[in-house]
Amino acid sequence: MGPQRRMGIYVGYESPSIIRFLEPLTGDLFTARFADCHFDETVFPPLGGDKNVTVPDERRELTWNVPTMSHLDPRTAQCDNEVRRILDLQSVAQNMPDAFSDLAKVTRSHIPAANVPARIDVPVGRIVPDGRGTTMAANQSHVSAHKRGRPLGSKDSYPRKRVKPAQTNPLDIAISTDPSHEIIPDYGSVLEETTLGDAPTFEPTLENREISINYACLSEIWNRNEIIIDDIFVFAVATEIITSDDVEPRSVDECQRRDDWPKWKEAIQVELDSLTKRKVFGPVVPTPRHVKPVGFKWVFVRKRNEGNEIVRYKARLVAQGFSQRPGIDYDETYSPVMDVITFRYLISLAISEKLNIQLMDVVTAYLYGDLDTEIYMKVPEGLKIPDTNSSRPRNTLSIRLRRSLYGLKQSGRMWYNRLSEYLIGMGYVNNELCPCVFIKKTSSGFVIVAVYVDDMNLIGTPEEIKETAKHLKSEFEMKDLGRTNYCLGLELEHRADGILLHQSNYIQKMLRRFNEDKAKPSSTPMVIRSLDPKKDPFRPADNNEEILAPEVPYLSAIGALLYLTQCTRPDISFSVNLLARYSSAPTRRHWNGIKDIFRYLRGTIDMGLFYPYASRNGSNPLDPQNDARLVGYADAGYLSDPHKARSQTGYVFTIGNTAISWRSTKQTLVATSSNHAEILALHEAVRECIWLRAITKHVQSTCGLHSTTDEPTTIHEDNAACIEQMKTGFIKGDNTKHIAPKFFFNQQQQEHQKIEVKQIRSEDNRADLFTKSLPKSTFQKHVQGIGLRKLSELPNM
Repeated sequence: MGPQRRMGIYVGYESPSIIRFLEPLTGDLFTARFADCHFDETVFPPLGGDKNVTVPDERRELTWNVPTMSHLDPRTAQCDNEVRRILDLQSVAQNMPDAFSDLAKVTRSHIPAANVPARIDVPVGRIVPDGRGTTMAANQSHVSAHKRGRPLGSKDSYPRKRVKPAQTNPLDIAISTDPSHEIIPDYGSVLEETTLGDAPTFEPTLENREISINYACLSEIWNRNEIIIDDIFVFAVATEIITSDDVEPRSVDECQRRDDWPKWKEAIQVELDSLTKRKVFGPVVPTPRHVKPVGFKWVFVRKRNEGNEIVRYKARLVAQGFSQRPGIDYDETYSPVMDVITFRYLISLAISEKLNIQLMDVVTAYLYGDLDTEIYMKVPEGLKIPDTNSSRPRNTLSIRLRRSLYGLKQSGRMWYNRLSEYLIGMGYVNNELCPCVFIKKTSSGFVIVAVYVDDMNLIGTPEEIKETAKHLKSEFEMKDLGRTNYCLGLELEHRADGILLHQSNYIQKMLRRFNEDKAKPSSTPMVIRSLDPKKDPFRPADNNEEILAPEVPYLSAIGALLYLTQCTRPDISFSVNLLARYSSAPTRRHWNGIKDIFRYLRGTIDMGLFYPYASRNGSNPLDPQNDARLVGYADAGYLSDPHKARSQTGYVFTIGNTAISWRSTKQTLVATSSNHAEILALHEAVRECIWLRAITKHVQSTCGLHSTTDEPTTIHEDNAACIEQMKTGFIKGDNTKHIAPKFFFNQQQQEHQKIEVKQIRSEDNRADLFTKSLPKSTFQKHVQGIGLRKLSELPNM
């Protein structure tokens, strides 16, 4: 390079032909053409310039305000922001050296400061092969092999090969004759020579970890091999997405620094008044010996309606129940809640019987429960200490709890016991199958009380709903929220011809959280899979395929989509279940599959389950009794996972041609034939059908409604051999002798007139939606068949 050269530190690029570099002496940021630059990775100039050059002390480090430079380059806000960004990126690169391996593969993250290249530290004197049969120190480089570089992230016509891990033989380690070099065995990766003239590159060891969705608040890092994707994980991810628009304050001090402090102050006072009114606290006493008092914490949340508008500020003084000791501070903790399948069934019942739906909320519900053990809590801040104990240190005092408090492990159970005891005493009836559904029938009608913690949906005739609300208000402090429009995170859109159950607001928040709110919509949630396992885009990670970096929120996306799948969007069940299998080792192919689902949701944001008052076939309306019957569809996708020889189970149950229960899951047994796979799938469908029939029978008989379970429930199946075996039972033959007899429980249920398996054409089987990827026309046909509709397509009220 000539005398006019300028040395700088590469910090990024603006386009494939323009790079950005930092001048180390002054900290100024410049741009240059890529063709005019030479890249040398062996030299990294120190910030502030060479130590041999006399430079004033104030110019050796990058600072925010250097007086000697103000006349050269006036300070501006843009300059400050640029320097701050560079320093932040440098700090993150030093603290997270293994976060990124290649800028070309960096994905836009929900954590802004995470998108920085990795900085790999190589120990001085480490001996590694150089790819030509000789050895060299790791801190040396092939100076003669340097060629003109290119911006990181731009495409290369000759891509570099991936570094393959190899076992190092201690006998092959070269011994350095230089006494200054320490001989260190190489336990890592052995370099392969890339294209001729390229300097060898190191790749860091990828840890199978992922930055959690709540990393900004809790700094939590997930281990993909240890995370269990269950309902608790799914609900936690969904809650984080729902409340991600604006961070809630985490302490009283944070509330005081906010503009809405008057509203938080009012909420705190309301909570203290409720605690006093419910007589939660006993006297303040010295902490008894052998007693470990629990701590306390203030929790703040803003309640929102179906339009994501803030309707109420809520403050809670909660106990830190994690310090409770089992067997001493609590015994039983289980408290039942209403599941979403029961809620969808009750909506379909309200539609078929044209009943009213009203929502009520219990104010400070947990404070009504009586404790079953003696519990002491540390004295909360702001609570006045009696004069008799004022001379004692505050940390030696505690307060005994007379009633259950939010945060205690048994509080939910104590509240449920209190509520169920009152309702049963008032003549309401519940059942072990649905312990949170209480029913009362009178001569003028009936009412159903569906309980989810402190939210109660009253479903029934107008007079009975009014009477039940009166009884509840006389015993508990209640809020009457009117007709149910938003409950359990689900939105109910009431129309003249039915109710649409959807989650439009949640989908919009989810797309914004994963930066897919401006993605191009697609018509299906996944591409058609190849019959060749080696070309299947959803195959497991190949041996040399790179695992997604920690900043790619794969686990968070799976959890967010599963919550949507379980509630209102059965159309993405199969695609989400398929991609969830690779949560421990996801690759770029699997992440592209996640993005395909986001693109599909982008075009169907307002889609949900539509429960109509009458048949959709206006010219030939069906019998209302037939329209309210339970109908099932079962199917199996043989060798849906050819890599592990597993098949897929799928079923869906509808009432009034709208789904209320569905499932798509990989079978745990290896099916030896398509008939075997269909038997396993039908077995799971029959088990679900028996439970749904039991709930339906209990509700209809208690309410005095016409029973739809007197006749067997029809389950449609497209495998002729499977249907024949339902008639004859277990047949010991060469093709069936290995099938466990328990799977012929289906045939017994058919003999008892509980179910009736009927054959249906494969193209008409709606369970196909849950077992395989379908072409656009077939996919949209089954989506319509299970009652999914767009809000924009429904007629106005």
